[in-house]
Amino acid sequence: MKLLVNLFLAAILLAGCARSTPGTASDASPTPDIPRYLDPTQPVEARVEDLLSRMTLEEKIGQMTQPENNSIPPADVKTFFIGSVLSGGGGISQDNSLQDWTDLAHRYQEQALQTRLAIPILFGVDSVHGFNHVNGATIFPHNIGLGATRDVELVRQIGQATAEEMLAAGIHWNFAPVVAVPQDVRWGRTYEGFGEDTTLVTELSVAYIDGFQSLPDGHPVTPGQEYWAAATAKHFLGDGGTIWASSRMDDYMLDQGNLQANEETLRRLYLTPYVAAVDQGVLSVMASFSSWRGIKMHAQQYLLTEVLKDELGFKGMIVSDWGGIDQIDADYYTAVVTAINAGIDMNMVPYDYRGFIATMQQAVENGDIPEARIDDAVRRILRVKFLVGLFENPYGDPALAGTVRSEEHRDLARQAVRESLVLLRNENDALPIDPATQVILVAGEGASSTGLQSGGWTLEWQGVSGSELQGTTLLDGILASAAADSQVLYSNTGLFPDFAGTAPVGVVVVAEPPYAEGVGDAADIGLSAADIQLIQNVRPLVDRLVVVILSGRPKVITDQFLSADAWVAAWLPGSEGDAVAQVLFGEYPFTGTLPYSWPRSNEQLPLNINNSAGSTGCEAPLFSYGYGLGQGGSQPIGWIDCP
Repeated sequence: MKLLVNLFLAAILLAGCARSTPGTASDASPTPDIPRYLDPTQPVEARVEDLLSRMTLEEKIGQMTQPENNSIPPADVKTFFIGSVLSGGGGISQDNSLQDWTDLAHRYQEQALQTRLAIPILFGVDSVHGFNHVNGATIFPHNIGLGATRDVELVRQIGQATAEEMLAAGIHWNFAPVVAVPQDVRWGRTYEGFGEDTTLVTELSVAYIDGFQSLPDGHPVTPGQEYWAAATAKHFLGDGGTIWASSRMDDYMLDQGNLQANEETLRRLYLTPYVAAVDQGVLSVMASFSSWRGIKMHAQQYLLTEVLKDELGFKGMIVSDWGGIDQIDADYYTAVVTAINAGIDMNMVPYDYRGFIATMQQAVENGDIPEARIDDAVRRILRVKFLVGLFENPYGDPALAGTVRSEEHRDLARQAVRESLVLLRNENDALPIDPATQVILVAGEGASSTGLQSGGWTLEWQGVSGSELQGTTLLDGILASAAADSQVLYSNTGLFPDFAGTAPVGVVVVAEPPYAEGVGDAADIGLSAADIQLIQNVRPLVDRLVVVILSGRPKVITDQFLSADAWVAAWLPGSEGDAVAQVLFGEYPFTGTLPYSWPRSNEQLPLNINNSAGSTGCEAPLFSYGYGLGQGGSQPIGWIDCP
């Protein structure tokens, strides 16, 4: 490591004041005695071509290989010239501290830098709502909540904050944002989408990519560096539009399913966010597990190469999803050849990297994968590494450790929570709650669980249900907002055996259990029996009842709607749950509006603005896309008692 750093310093010192525009053609000569690809004063394309010309086939195939950290010992990064390592949800077994993640990334990087050409690895993680692998990071609301804010600048700042916290650990690559346009809220990834409207998804995903990748003011960068870190637009293409029961995965219904739309719809509804992402300079695109008209996306040469790379001019790299190549064909050799020729540049293996490398070598020797296709893939991978300054700064920036759940980032998260809340109903002056209220009953496990309020992709792939995650809860916020002499009583069941009489206000928190991906596919999105019982337990004990919903999608609440005076959709707010209470108590106004149509019944599903336009009466949604009481919201709906 020290030798490499000294080499970089020597390159900069010997280069003197000579500088060229990064990534453009230049007549600049390489610094004497230093390989051109290690000279940061050289144009990116020149560095890429110089390094590519020095690489063996074995080294090139290694660059195209991405194992997950629990499957590869660090020493094998050096042995097999591995180009990238990833961590899935719950990727390490320690306490998920920042130091644990920093040590993990550095162990692999140290091995990469000992290879013949010292090509650094890109370490990748799914930081889908903040650096959500780390216990102690700032966990922002999931994208569904950010969609409710409609706040482009806020989303841009969240992208930048996420990059800061990741780079503190030496992790440069984020498998986010999801730029899907979900059309069916039964999908377990609904909360990863910004909303059901293509325009909204496009605006917010571009803002996130801009914030995550752009070089921020005031932070040091290396010569030649054009981007701070690499974002990933995913999942290409149309994963939010699969039809029910089309998944090939056991127990999945929509996730990894089949999209049957014609090409005009595919382009209009689902491709538009990718066009904007490419124009913004997104460095990576992830192929979808899903299929288009029965053919897996990982095998779609027309979409991956002819549309994304050629038509849209995408110059970054296409990465597979977790083992996505394996799903193309039962014969692994056929699957690999098909996917690589279709346009996949890096394979998220994630386990048998030795088998993938051997298969690739055999395919090239057989002439089934042209060497030109290998060179194109590696060229794209190397380009990303140079553009983010990885060769000059392979270990990230430890000075950014102070940003991890800093007060500045927590303030940003609280703002996002406040702006995401959507007021669905407010009768009998239930909201705002008067801080001087003498007795407030609070019920529901979700009121005091940082895990439930954060949802999936938090510490673990499927999230956590308890309070392992550092953060504040809605109950914490109520205790902070209520007057000092107010009595706040809490029960996770809604039973208060020691309380007699009637309290002025009750707050019930109903919460979905955490889930991720197809595990969350659900035919019934109504409240659980336990949630309904919770409401029934508290209703007789209070004058005014407020129900707060923690969920990754709209929930069917029609039968319970009139039981509460106020309903608030709080989505999955993340680590700063106390900000929900700030709005409930009137310290800030309700401004959020629905990013998805809110169904009246399960029978209406799938329901969205594209299939419900013009519907009225009992055929219409309970709340339409864009609905929300409060500042900037719509007017209250007239209640319709439907059979």
